[in-house]
Amino acid sequence: MAFNNTNTDILVAGAFAAFTVDLLVYPLDTIKTRIQSPDYRKLYTNSATQTANRALFRGLYQGIGSVILATIPSSGAFFTTYEATKTLLHPLPLPTPFTHALASSLAELVSCLILTPAEVLKQNAQMVSTSSPTLHHTPTATTLAFRKFKHSPRHLWRGYTALAGRNLPFTAMQFPLFEGLRGWVYGYRERKGLRTGTLVEAGAVTAGAAGAAGALAAVVTTPVDVVKTRIMLAAGAEEGGKGVERGRRMGAWVVGREVVRGEGWRGLFRGGALRGAWTAAGSGLYLGVYESGRRYLEDRRVGRGEGRP
Repeated sequence: MAFNNTNTDILVAGAFAAFTVDLLVYPLDTIKTRIQSPDYRKLYTNSATQTANRALFRGLYQGIGSVILATIPSSGAFFTTYEATKTLLHPLPLPTPFTHALASSLAELVSCLILTPAEVLKQNAQMVSTSSPTLHHTPTATTLAFRKFKHSPRHLWRGYTALAGRNLPFTAMQFPLFEGLRGWVYGYRERKGLRTGTLVEAGAVTAGAAGAAGALAAVVTTPVDVVKTRIMLAAGAEEGGKGVERGRRMGAWVVGREVVRGEGWRGLFRGGALRGAWTAAGSGLYLGVYESGRRYLEDRRVGRGEGRP
């Protein structure tokens, strides 16, 4: 499918998609972060019954401000890079899945540079206890998380390698699956005479294909996500505390081995089902809204050029 979108179309559609998804699926991401935290059992389960307590479901939108501010430009950067790289690679005799994987991986590296500080703040804000009396005054959870980095702001980028290490295999797996599945659905509908070419069809097919591909990729890459969460939470440990000193020395491989040693192999897949569910919803909404948005903006711009209202 060829589209005549401008960079502005792509930036606006990507930003709107990111904003929509952040508002709708953020609570699930907060719960997933808490489940993957090394303090999960201590903070969010009843010691007697080993079941989740109410604290797990409090303050589910903590830290969303920093994410919204960062995901809008990072999403625009991702899709601009992705579409430009696909166009650049199109004349080359490369397999289509490889082109999609390479384009999405390069776009992810660019996006992660913008997103990492917000992701670190977000995950530390998600772990702030809402029962703390401090939260009854002016500071928000994001403010309290940011204070942890006031003497070492460079640690806000400490999770870049972990974030890119999680997102690269996820994106490189998801986008070829997504593009292939979407192409198959369009081909099937074409053969059956069901193609309508409408905005609704484009959004629905894209959302379904993206949700299925995203869920599979999310479950497979859960171990990397668990390690990323531990590293980012360690980066926000209190200055001078034991946690931050250990966190600075520990790389992804060491963190992964520590999880296996303390919790078994199942520990690396903690939160995997929830991650798969919210990624299916999030990816479906994200790419569905993006595709519908850029199609709408293109049709609107072309309509104006042809003198249509």
